[in-house]
Amino acid sequence: MSLVGPGDITLAIILVILATFMFASGENLIAAFLPEISTPETMGRLSGYGWALGYLGGLLSLVLCLAYVTYAENKGLDATHYVPVSTLIVAALFGIAALPTLLWLRERSRVSNSTQTAPVSVIRAGFERLKITLRYASRHTDLFRFLIALTTYYSGIHIVIVLAAVYAQEVMGFKTQDTIILIMVVNVTAAIGAFLFGHLQDRIGSSRCIAITLLIWIAAIICAYFATDESLFWIAANLIGTALGGAQSAGRALVGQFTPPGRQGEFFGLWGLATKLSAIIGPLTYGGMIVIFEGDHRIAILSTLVFFILGLMLLATVNERRGREMAKIEY
Repeated sequence: MSLVGPGDITLAIILVILATFMFASGENLIAAFLPEISTPETMGRLSGYGWALGYLGGLLSLVLCLAYVTYAENKGLDATHYVPVSTLIVAALFGIAALPTLLWLRERSRVSNSTQTAPVSVIRAGFERLKITLRYASRHTDLFRFLIALTTYYSGIHIVIVLAAVYAQEVMGFKTQDTIILIMVVNVTAAIGAFLFGHLQDRIGSSRCIAITLLIWIAAIICAYFATDESLFWIAANLIGTALGGAQSAGRALVGQFTPPGRQGEFFGLWGLATKLSAIIGPLTYGGMIVIFEGDHRIAILSTLVFFILGLMLLATVNERRGREMAKIEY
């Protein structure tokens, strides 16, 4: 993307789509390692560590890019120079962060013989495995119930992720510098939330932790709705950060606990499908609310409470202990 110049719209769109597709696919593959590198007793903690490091990495990326942008501007350079360099900084961080995994991580699961056949056969085998999973869906009732709950409350989460900066600018009157500080603070609190809830999951269970985070989400949205000054809005922002990290780490850990041996990629693929589907539903719903209420962002953000309340109700139907027992069945 650093080579994209003025007018190269088609190339830029293709690269953004490719990067987004690869990031989403990689996220599923990374998550699929969780049951291999942890035990059911430590899965929540390790998932929390992963999300916390991810947020700190995102913060590091932001700080380095901002530092270079500031340096370039002081030298009289414009965006055509520092934006391409910023993409190179991000690329370098991706490469460095991936090195420990590529060099030292070893897979413990058995590799299927289908990997030695033609690519078409591998794809066909993947769909066959998915058919088997759906056929045995009755064995994994709690997993599928949780995926429905996750899609629901994640729709609300994605609204906040995508549109928090817009809300801060349109409703609270934040300037660009204020918005950048807001993003940095939320990254820090999200890392803290992921770390703390990661430890809490292994003590009280992942589903209970998710329920707590959803209650925090509800409180945060109410604070944001009633905020007329920055103090209450900053309280909402920190609540959002804490709940964001906790909900993400607990959700991934719960899928890991519900996953049968040898089917990690398949089940975390379903997890990825649920999270990406919610990324479409949430922002589209918010946009619809903006149209219906004629640009009233406060009413639109308040409407996201529906996703969190419904998600909490659906989560109540998930039996974590039963889901873990079903995961022990091989087929």
